[in-house]
Amino acid sequence: MSIETVKLQIVNRSKHNLPAYATALSAGMDLKADIDVPIVLHPSERFLVPTGIYIALPEGYEAQIRPRSGLACKYGVTVANAPGTIDADYRGEVKVCLINLSGDNFVINPGERVAQMVVARCARVEWTEVASLDETERGEGGFGSTGR
Repeated sequence: MSIETVKLQIVNRSKHNLPAYATALSAGMDLKADIDVPIVLHPSERFLVPTGIYIALPEGYEAQIRPRSGLACKYGVTVANAPGTIDADYRGEVKVCLINLSGDNFVINPGERVAQMVVARCARVEWTEVASLDETERGEGGFGSTGR
């Protein structure tokens, strides 16, 4: 099985290289903070981090902005609207809404990897309205109904 390659157009107005995969099998590309000076993110504070990149996705694709696991686990800093979605018709700057969930200040440094971007196919829904749904073994059980 091979990995699908999608060609995207990108405008890079940042001071950094294009987003890149850290390893050959990475699903996401790291996004870097395109800021001139360090930004202090106080506990419970959000900040919209500019990346300086603009992308054009083909129809049928989206880009998901996801947290970096190291920032979340080590520092309690994550993407507030994870996963953030970039639609195929959006042409503005890609930005990352970071939130500090820890009790300590966190410093975002220029060029720091703040999130990852995953490009994925997406489907459009065509609804068929019905009076009821098929029965399944699970039924309406949710939120822990299958056990711990």
